Amino acid sequence: MPLRSYLDGRVFGELQDGPGPLVVALHGWGRDHREFRSALSGYQHLLVDLPGFGVSPPPAEAWGAAGYAGCVAAVLDEHATAGPAVVIGHSFGGRVAVCLAAGRPGLVRAMVLCGVPLIRAPGAGRVPAAYRLARKAHQMGLLSDRRFGAMRRARGSDDYNAATGVMQKVLVRVVNESYEAQLGAIRCPVALLWGSADQAVPPGMVEKAGSLLTAGVTADVVEGAGHDVHLQAPGRLQAMVEKVLEMPGSVPRC
Repeated sequence: MPLRSYLDGRVFGELQDGPGPLVVALHGWGRDHREFRSALSGYQHLLVDLPGFGVSPPPAEAWGAAGYAGCVAAVLDEHATAGPAVVIGHSFGGRVAVCLAAGRPGLVRAMVLCGVPLIRAPGAGRVPAAYRLARKAHQMGLLSDRRFGAMRRARGSDDYNAATGVMQKVLVRVVNESYEAQLGAIRCPVALLWGSADQAVPPGMVEKAGSLLTAGVTADVVEGAGHDVHLQAPGRLQAMVEKVLEMPGSVPRC
């Protein structure tokens, strides 16, 4: 169906009627709502282009995951008659989902997280001394914009180098976030779906995140799948949606 606008055109998404509770899908960095269209075609679903991706314009300032969660909450408030939603989050979208479930628990009946970087490793993101010196030299006018820009691009990830404007600042902010407090505050059932070959977020994250969740939790590690486990094993994703709906603590089915 055509894209439908929400929130005065600031956020776009795709809404499809269907049986059961509303399923909301939040995509990863650099992706858009279409990633979940096939896997969730049998559900009543809302697939969102998060601000700065797909056809949704970027935020006016550098949001963290909580800022994005507030934006998604406003969209769900418009669909309050559908009741609490099952929220699926892949990678960056999972960061947003965790903040949403922790901050607005009444909107989330259950959650499925796929390959989400939930806990920042100690020392991650530490700036090398050589880069700190170069940055200082640039600030003092001793290093040209061209040379410093080349050093910054060489150090930056593919996602960072592909981003522009405020979205670079958003990326820097979210990759430095960690969600221990939010995980501990979640009260709805959570399913963790991971690929055993996920190089971006190793499957060891499942055990770490699971230990912080105080509500019901179930996990499935798909052998041979990578970071895009939701695309490589859509049947397993659907199974986790069904499973999490049957777990204690989930609102009964519609």
